[in-house]
Amino acid sequence: MNTIKTAVFVFLMAFGLTCVQAQEGHPLEGKWNLTIDQEGEKLPSWLEIRHSGTNTLIGRFTYAFGSARPVAEIEKHGDLFSFSIPPQWEPGASNMEFEGNIVGDGLKGTMIYVDGKTYNWTATKSPILPYYDNPKEGKVVKLFNGKNLNGWLLKEGNQWAVIDGILTSSKSGVNLISEEKFNDFKLHAEFRYPEGSNSGLYLRGRYEVQIADNIGLDASSIYFGGIYGLLTPNENAALKAGEWQSYEITLIGRRVTIIANGKTVISNQNIEAMTGGALDNNEAKAGPVMIQGDHGPVEFRKLEITPLSKG
Repeated sequence: MNTIKTAVFVFLMAFGLTCVQAQEGHPLEGKWNLTIDQEGEKLPSWLEIRHSGTNTLIGRFTYAFGSARPVAEIEKHGDLFSFSIPPQWEPGASNMEFEGNIVGDGLKGTMIYVDGKTYNWTATKSPILPYYDNPKEGKVVKLFNGKNLNGWLLKEGNQWAVIDGILTSSKSGVNLISEEKFNDFKLHAEFRYPEGSNSGLYLRGRYEVQIADNIGLDASSIYFGGIYGLLTPNENAALKAGEWQSYEITLIGRRVTIIANGKTVISNQNIEAMTGGALDNNEAKAGPVMIQGDHGPVEFRKLEITPLSKG
């Protein structure tokens, strides 16, 4: 009996030590903001690396578009690491192949895209964005004045127009970006869309709150009220297409609260990373409000933002 107890004790001690060692982590572990140099553009992407058990590294990855997708295993080869990602919205059937290594406080490496071309990338650790209670409210800013497109950056091929006092994107075209940039804020938006349409609001130009005709579907991070691919609402509060709907969004640091059509669907949850389609990955800096206009038609009758600061 004593021998059995001793064996069990030794096993438990070894198991505990192994768990502690696993929890100590690997230098690769953490959340990383990637910048991919691709065809003359700096594409913001994101990578999370964490351990599973004692020896395996797994993660999540977000490319310049699409949603966060799982990385089944990140392989270590001495100072190098590599992983493979099946295509999501990328053209073709080939995987994207990544290889990299630690350089100082960051990472750098190469990506083989689905077309077989190789591109360089670098990465820095995702910054900590502080949260605070009892924020002080600033002066309300009317992003849409009800008359014209003043206050918005207009891209070539712009399809946005003000029709009968309504900010309107009647067809797929370009995104609309506010001239003013914001850190923490409360955003009030009133919008509607036709049947089957899809749009979104990018907070600081980096985190998409999904706007889409998803009425009656189970709540999902890629459906109405979700932070695209990252945060799932606790219910789908979408109304019928063609009806006016509303969002009340509070963002302080990484913490977001979303009230959709009067219902709190996300409450004080952390947005861990940029979503696909982000303007940049400079998360510690202020950013604009961006309305997605490259998907489906959408209309806004009110867009107001109240800057917040530490009281």
